[in-house]
Amino acid sequence: MVGVSPDSPKSHRNFIAKKELGLTLLSDPEHEVLAQYGVWQLKKMAGREYYGVVRTTLLIDPEGRVARVWPKVRVKGHAQQVLAGLRELLGD
Repeated sequence: MVGVSPDSPKSHRNFIAKKELGLTLLSDPEHEVLAQYGVWQLKKMAGREYYGVVRTTLLIDPEGRVARVWPKVRVKGHAQQVLAGLRELLGD
């Protein structure tokens, strides 16, 4: 598993250590990868507009194609949804 955000590598290391995560977090401060996957978007909050990451999960198949997208992810129950999608992709 790989995560991408505009945060710095140092903040990623701290977050991984704090949450004891078993995944790789990539830093994309220029928003290049985030934009390519369509997750760097205009957002609105309290009447103001700004660009930010729309939390999204993409399942990439073995050929490198996007097999499934979960937009605007909520944490609760999401891991189970992704696992089911992965099992479906693998034919399990």
